[in-house]
Amino acid sequence: MLRTAYSRVHFATLLIAAVLLPLPGSGQQDLKREGNTWSRTYTGSLAPQARLEVDSHGPVMLEGGSSGAFTYTVKLSVMAQNEAEARRLFDRLAALHVLSERGVTALIAPSGRVLSTVTVKAPHLGSAFVRTTEGGIDAREIDGNLEVQAVGELKVDRVGGDCNLFTAGGDITIGEISGNLHCTTRAGRIAVKSVKGEAVMVTDGGDIEAGHMGGSVMAHTAGGSVHVATAVGTVNLTTGGGELQVDKASGQVIARNMLGPVTISGAAGGVQCENASGGIRVSNITGPMHISTAMGSILANLAGSRIADSLLATANGDITVMIPSNVGVTIRAQNEMSDTMRRIVSDFPTIKLERQASRLVAMGPVNGGGPLLQIAAMSGTIYIRRQR
Repeated sequence: MLRTAYSRVHFATLLIAAVLLPLPGSGQQDLKREGNTWSRTYTGSLAPQARLEVDSHGPVMLEGGSSGAFTYTVKLSVMAQNEAEARRLFDRLAALHVLSERGVTALIAPSGRVLSTVTVKAPHLGSAFVRTTEGGIDAREIDGNLEVQAVGELKVDRVGGDCNLFTAGGDITIGEISGNLHCTTRAGRIAVKSVKGEAVMVTDGGDIEAGHMGGSVMAHTAGGSVHVATAVGTVNLTTGGGELQVDKASGQVIARNMLGPVTISGAAGGVQCENASGGIRVSNITGPMHISTAMGSILANLAGSRIADSLLATANGDITVMIPSNVGVTIRAQNEMSDTMRRIVSDFPTIKLERQASRLVAMGPVNGGGPLLQIAAMSGTIYIRRQR
């Protein structure tokens, strides 16, 4: 997500060009004291270009779809004990630079001990790149692609193209994205309303909440829960600790959890789930199921499902399979605990139970038979129930 060498050179080129140009339609306020800081505010209007680039050292707000011309307001602030010191700082540090030509509008704030607050409003914002070393970003109504590098909270809504977001620390809140989404935060929560394309969401610590996803989904958190409402495509979820939940996916669901429950309520491409410690619940599955947990129970409800050959396994916990009358499967169940024949409990007389050496084995067709469903437990109890 870091800018390429080409992009850094591009910004340097813009800066050189901006120094040579006046600020069209611009105004500059005199110094204003605000507690221990002194500020100077620049305002202006420009002829809009296809691309907007902002290099700031403070919060940035971009708003397209507003009435009127392309306008900007940039507030520069410095820490100073008095006005004389503040003026010396402003004289020594570079002022705001503005460029608007050759398809690019650029607002470049000075670096160093200057905090900048940037606001841009325009009828249309084609594509945008925003970089800030301090503070969050609020961007909405971008017609094309949006790329962001920040340190702070990100709020983005109504982006017409692809969206590429990175923050070194802070929550990410996203409304509607018409293209693909790739967002990363080093520490914070990610909440997404809808994405029409593919979505990649990564946080080193925080929850991920995804609404309506129009493509494949990859979500990773080092510690937190993940919830995907709907997805068109494959869903791949991982967490170091927290709940994983998928309401409905039209592709395969892949889930890996180190500590916490997993609930998958619909997957049209099958399920592959691994859990180190926590229970697993699945229902409305089409395709194969390969589900395992080292410590926890498994509940598989086959109502509304059309499974292929599948495996359910736990090292420490119960396994319960609910089978309705319209789903045919062939059961092969094995429990390593054989202290009692009640370690495997079946509602179906076609399933035959026997003790083989030190384990219990149950086999047989249900509702005329069908795909092979293997069930393996090291301890606990296996329940094969009739769904009424």
